[in-house]
Amino acid sequence: MEAKMLDGRVAIITGASYGMGQTMAELFSEEGASVVLTARGKEKLDAVVEGIQEKGGKAIGIVADVCSKEDTEAVFQKTLETFGDVDILINNAGIGEQKMIDETEDDWMLHVMNTNLGGPMRYIREALKIFMPKNEGVIINISSVNGTRPFCGATYTSTKGALNTLTKNVAMRLVNTNIRCNAVAPGATITPAHITNKAGEQPGGAKMLEYSGHYVYFPGPECDPMDQAYACLYLASKMGRAVRGQVLQVCNGAFL
Repeated sequence: MEAKMLDGRVAIITGASYGMGQTMAELFSEEGASVVLTARGKEKLDAVVEGIQEKGGKAIGIVADVCSKEDTEAVFQKTLETFGDVDILINNAGIGEQKMIDETEDDWMLHVMNTNLGGPMRYIREALKIFMPKNEGVIINISSVNGTRPFCGATYTSTKGALNTLTKNVAMRLVNTNIRCNAVAPGATITPAHITNKAGEQPGGAKMLEYSGHYVYFPGPECDPMDQAYACLYLASKMGRAVRGQVLQVCNGAFL
């Protein structure tokens, strides 16, 4: 039998009930990992978990909000109770938006910041309680090309730039350990959130795009969620063992 790249590993993936998170969970399961999926909605989450289990994979779903410290702690506790360990963390959950700075109210700003930046910080903090004692683990933050080319909403782009910085900061903290922290920065990727954004239906509509050099997809085609999942697999497996503190942009060359 061909060896799988993540045999025996346990991975927590936030925001995994659809889109990129779902694809990451399915791929990691196929590569031998036990996967823990989190999301705020139970129905879609359960459907993804059942699909993985039907294919022989080991998976559980936990309804949780990354903004909640209590939910975050419960995710790790349930993971340890079910699978006995945690080896990989993928911070995928996030909110997309297109609100211009002059339309951004405090409540919205704080909500997006708490989700897109506070969530990863909570999960990393909790993961390190497990990773540090055993001196092993992988952290992958899902950022965006907006982290360096900020054409979407003011708060969204700011959180992705901050997430890139956090990735490097955590990697520096862990430089003398066997724990790696990196990020994947997707470009235009065909997911429900991306389709909503193209249609101008995200919070803020499409007005911001008029000020951002006319956001277009070229020269490469839009990415598939599997393209992002493959990048995560590279970073999570032994192939990425010497990669630390990097933001791997996956965009088909559309945002060079």
